[in-house]
Amino acid sequence: MTPTGISLKIVRERLDYAEECLRELRALPSEDLEAFLSDRRNPLAADALLRRAIEALFDTARHMLAKGFGVGKLEYREIARQAKERDLLTNDGTAEAFRKIAGYRNRLIHHYEEVTPEELHGIIQNHLDDLEAVAAELRASGRRLASA
Repeated sequence: MTPTGISLKIVRERLDYAEECLRELRALPSEDLEAFLSDRRNPLAADALLRRAIEALFDTARHMLAKGFGVGKLEYREIARQAKERDLLTNDGTAEAFRKIAGYRNRLIHHYEEVTPEELHGIIQNHLDDLEAVAAELRASGRRLASA
């Protein structure tokens, strides 16, 4: 695959979408587990929003790798590895979080019946910052690559 240059518009739109999903996740009543479970729709919304945010992050990184570096047809963990290797993610902690997010994405998609409301609540409480950090680094890398 030949690099053709990334589209800053695509990067921006996908990351805006991911960030909107993350804002919606933060807006769910999650101050405690009881509040989160008080409406059975909260875990369903959390699941859908989390999956969409993750997919948007990986779609962004995939676009940047394909169009900016000519790297295509990658599995999710390989996208995370290549994002670090190609300096789309420069912070080691963020790169490691992205690798873990790839594994969690597979759990959400392929082992959805095992994902519990309590687990989703824990992610909202403890891991949205990781997703936001990935989005911020990808956005900065997109601007850097588009101006190069």
